[in-house]
Amino acid sequence: MNKKPFILALGISLFYFQQAKAQEVIKDSIPVKTEEEIFPMDTLREVIVTGSANPKRKIETSTAVSTFTEKDIQKQNPISTASLLQKVPGFAVETSGGEVGNNLFARGIPSAGAYEYVQVQEDGMPVFEDGALQFANADNFFRIDATTSKLEALRGGSGSVFASNAPGGIINFISKEGQNKFNGITKLETGSYGLMRFDTNLGGALVKDKLFYNVGGFYRVDNGIRNPGYKANNGGQIKMNLKYVFDEGFAKVYYKKLNDRNLFLLPIPLLQDGNKISGFPGFNPNYGTYASRNLSKLKIPQAGGGFFERDLENGVNPKVDVIGGEFKYNLGEGFTVNNKIRYTNINLGYTGIFPSGVPTSAADFANNYTTAGGESLPIENFRYTYVDNGQIANPEYVQKVGYWAIDKKMNNFANDLRFDYKIDKLSMSLGFYKSVWKSAQKWNWSNLLVEVKDDVRLLNLVDASLNPTDNNYSRTYNGVTDISWLTRDSEIKGSVNALYFNLDYQVTDNLNFNGGIRYDNNTYNGIVDKAGATLSNLDASNMTVDGGAYNGTNGFNTTSADNSMLVSGGPYHYWSYKVEKISGTLAANYKFSNSDAVFARYSHGFRSPIEEAFYDNYQDLNSLKPTITNQYEFGYKHYQSNFDVTAILFSSSLDDIRFSDILSNGQSENAYGSTKNYGLELETNLRLFNRVLELGLNGTIQDPKFKEIRQNGEDLKDNVVRRIPKLYFVFSPAVNITREWRTYVSMNYYGMRYADNTNKQELPSFTEFGAGMSYQLGKVRFGVDGTNIFNTIGLTEGDPRSGVTSGQGIIMARPILGAAVRCSIAIEF
Repeated sequence: MNKKPFILALGISLFYFQQAKAQEVIKDSIPVKTEEEIFPMDTLREVIVTGSANPKRKIETSTAVSTFTEKDIQKQNPISTASLLQKVPGFAVETSGGEVGNNLFARGIPSAGAYEYVQVQEDGMPVFEDGALQFANADNFFRIDATTSKLEALRGGSGSVFASNAPGGIINFISKEGQNKFNGITKLETGSYGLMRFDTNLGGALVKDKLFYNVGGFYRVDNGIRNPGYKANNGGQIKMNLKYVFDEGFAKVYYKKLNDRNLFLLPIPLLQDGNKISGFPGFNPNYGTYASRNLSKLKIPQAGGGFFERDLENGVNPKVDVIGGEFKYNLGEGFTVNNKIRYTNINLGYTGIFPSGVPTSAADFANNYTTAGGESLPIENFRYTYVDNGQIANPEYVQKVGYWAIDKKMNNFANDLRFDYKIDKLSMSLGFYKSVWKSAQKWNWSNLLVEVKDDVRLLNLVDASLNPTDNNYSRTYNGVTDISWLTRDSEIKGSVNALYFNLDYQVTDNLNFNGGIRYDNNTYNGIVDKAGATLSNLDASNMTVDGGAYNGTNGFNTTSADNSMLVSGGPYHYWSYKVEKISGTLAANYKFSNSDAVFARYSHGFRSPIEEAFYDNYQDLNSLKPTITNQYEFGYKHYQSNFDVTAILFSSSLDDIRFSDILSNGQSENAYGSTKNYGLELETNLRLFNRVLELGLNGTIQDPKFKEIRQNGEDLKDNVVRRIPKLYFVFSPAVNITREWRTYVSMNYYGMRYADNTNKQELPSFTEFGAGMSYQLGKVRFGVDGTNIFNTIGLTEGDPRSGVTSGQGIIMARPILGAAVRCSIAIEF
């Protein structure tokens, strides 16, 4: 690690703190706190709106919900959406993908990744209806910034009633709205990895008590903690809303524009010896990446003529436009109508480097060379050269890596109409949710040959025993080993039609019953090009290879790089699938006092098959089944000024889970199974010595196993569910040295997991430490935050695209990001 930026940033931050300290009047180190300061959000009165038609105080809800206020988010200063969600018990979150493309597993539910069993919402409506479309993780389309007011994260519970395909829970980010008093914030942030970020938010009233506005957003550019040699992250967003309040309700409209470019990080080579993980020779485990400026430009010929061109520097490039609104009106006699509407349009360009297999010695690779199409073309007398300058190369290790290019055009129109009735102790809600969405995509995947080391370089490989004009003289075309070996042209459409009913009855002042039911009648249809995909090559074309020794004069018969080309075309296959399911929940909450309560809940839900399952089984859709979930919860909640705790026992069972990871050979694993899990979620905060010392702990202990699963003919019953630890927690002590000066440490423990369903590759447990401090000088806040400060090599996943590996020797896995520091200045006004 280059320590100079780290030390410089820390020095600047400490200088700010010292200057601020010199200007203040000396105060007592332990000031007297008001009750409002002891409860910044007044925990006892905090109202929860997610997963409920009848908002209640947190202690009165019969759901497992974690909340993060604007101040909480500011204190944690998460580097990504996934980093914040790590603090939610019950959510096992992989953050190693970078700012986007991360994975969340709710309560031990296995999946291919993404946000498959939860729904990510923005102001109570989905960011996109399906959060697990291929290469379209929900966090690709959402960013936390200064416009975010609050996060409510619901696990299990009523998620199946208030959202479709969300038995794992609902993650709802709530935006700021204007108030009568004008207020705003501006924040400037820099970091040790070339970070420069600007956030701002402004809100106020255009007409007092009537018309309110809020506008804000961010722009950010950085080199990436794993620096590829170009700007890894570059872009931003703007959000705005306008709210009109009248005597019997309100009307609100909002708009969001996101245009961002993000580096997506994938597995890198490492060495494993049991529980010991170390770096692969020449490849930095904390800062290395296969993404490199040396691989950024791709220009390859196509079977139909012309060239396919791509730029790796665009990375994951979502261009998102959202317009929406909300209307609420009191009809009188206890009746209220509420309607939420949202339209989302997304153009997503997705380009990433996906490794294939493991690094191999240069000799073994040449001696056992095979094309993507399975053609064996070994070379005994081999010669490697660098593509960029043609010089002879003597690499120790080489590897094929995939250059995956995906373009998606997506849109989603959703409307949630709900009628509420409240009389005395009874509240009832009847709603109809309609969502229509579409995702059309085109793939063009090629393989590259690279030297395995930091700052990877492209290689050419030739058979030195042949002449340049001979057939199959070369195995590459400008470093490309397999031109367009996988192409895809497909489309999926969804129509969600859900009628839901919720009842809430306050039996006594302390006892509450809640129940809900949801009827989904959903249809999915799509287009598949698979029937028309054929192998082709360019040997008969008039095109020539170029560069290096070829001088643009030799035909494509001299290289095998085009031998596995896949050409997509008609006739297309059209498919349709229908899901008709009923979800439900029943719960009770009992308050012993204003600070103690218990609750119990049962919920039943489902998850429809995902996009890859439809694509792989379009000829036999009867083999697909929705995943069925059943969950039980029992929780205890206690809140007081110096201590609060939420402890929730849960159990769950899932049937007909489908595993559809896309392997590096382009095939899907296509495995089925059922799981069971039980565990404990704990969330607690202890405030000592008049809140000078704060101790926070949230964690999960569980035992997720397969009830049944067969994969490749192997019975894996009672195996541990892959990629999900039995124990994980975050411990966060903080010291408020003075009222203005705060310092903290965070310890994130992630237990041992298995990378695969066969439980053959262990991913060792690891502990990641972070630390930081902040100083509040009036309305100016100075902050410094360090992440993974000890450069822990922590693996969040193996290589799900390579199939089963032994977990010994050379492995491919995705570690967490290396140590980094960020410094910020925020001004509130």
